[in-house]
Amino acid sequence: MSIRTEKVSSEIRQALARPLTNLASEISAGFLTVTHVRMSPDLRIARVYLSVFGGKLSPEQAVAKVSERAGQLRKQVSNQVRLRFSPELHFYVDDTLDAINRIETLLKNVPPAASQPDETDNAHSHESA
Repeated sequence: MSIRTEKVSSEIRQALARPLTNLASEISAGFLTVTHVRMSPDLRIARVYLSVFGGKLSPEQAVAKVSERAGQLRKQVSNQVRLRFSPELHFYVDDTLDAINRIETLLKNVPPAASQPDETDNAHSHESA
C-alpha cells in the first residue's frame, strides 16, 4: 500500500469513529470499532472492517445495519476528508480475533510429536554392526 492510501485509510478510520459510535448505540449493536480500512488504488472504494462487541445484534446483523447507512456515513466522511471523490464505503465483519482463537484452540489440541530417532543415529548403528 502506498503512503497516500495509508494516509487516506487512517483519515477515513478517524472520520468514522464518532458516527459509528453514535450509530451503534442507536441500533443496539454494542461497541463498534473500525479495525482496518483498505483503500482501492484509485481511492474510490474503502473496505471498512468492523469488530462488534456486545449488543443485541450479531456482528453480521450489526454490519448489515451499518451498510444500510453507508450513504449517510459517506457524506460525513466527505465532510472531514478532502478528496477529489468521496469513496464508496463497503463494510465487513473483522473476524481476525475469532480466527486467532480458533488457531490457538487447534494448536492446544494437537498431541505432542513422538520423539523419533535422528537419522544420524541410525547411520552410526549400521556402521558399528
